[in-house]
Amino acid sequence: MLTRKQLELLDFIKTRMDIDGVPPSFDEMKDALDLRSKSGIHRLITALEERGFIRRLAHRARALEIIKLPDAMDKPGFTPRVIAGDKPAAAAPRAAMAVETVHAMELPVMGRIAAGVPIEAISEVSHHVAVPGSMLAGRGNHYALEVKGDSMIEAGINDGDIVVIREQNTAENGDIVVALVDDAEATLKRFRRKGGMIALEAANPAYETRMLPDHQVKVQGRLVGLIRSY
Repeated sequence: MLTRKQLELLDFIKTRMDIDGVPPSFDEMKDALDLRSKSGIHRLITALEERGFIRRLAHRARALEIIKLPDAMDKPGFTPRVIAGDKPAAAAPRAAMAVETVHAMELPVMGRIAAGVPIEAISEVSHHVAVPGSMLAGRGNHYALEVKGDSMIEAGINDGDIVVIREQNTAENGDIVVALVDDAEATLKRFRRKGGMIALEAANPAYETRMLPDHQVKVQGRLVGLIRSY
């Protein structure tokens, strides 16, 4: 899962490589993401490399290789798009000016979701958050939740993060889902079906896997994106 800025940078790098055949410079990345310094780009590049999305090639200038793309991008018909900064058009890099601008979509933040011990079911909108359209997984309704707790930290989900959820009532083994337990408690966990039981798995060894009869668990949505504020 990527933060908004990480996703924007990956979009921009792939788009420029598709256009020019070479990655953009750090200055071009900085301008495209409207960052004040190249140190922010260095941090984003490092994060993308640590998550296995890109690789830096040694002894070659501006040498980046894209290894994989997030699920939301790596599908037929997907065209990478980048959120442009608010600088005047004359100051923008030539290639960046040709890239289509992404318009963020407003999603309702439906309160908080426990990445830990389940909390009361979520039913009210607390506020709205702007989400890049490229983060949304195809058709369907989406909503956002603020994460509370640390049980999913090894999946890259921290306390205070905003998770983007695609509304659906089914899940594949291994999906990270919003699960409603006994129509009363909501939690963010990895979903696995084992016979007539549902395993809700944490991504933190400090928390045990919960095994519940399948009739006690209702899938409310699947995780498709994450937003983190620094």
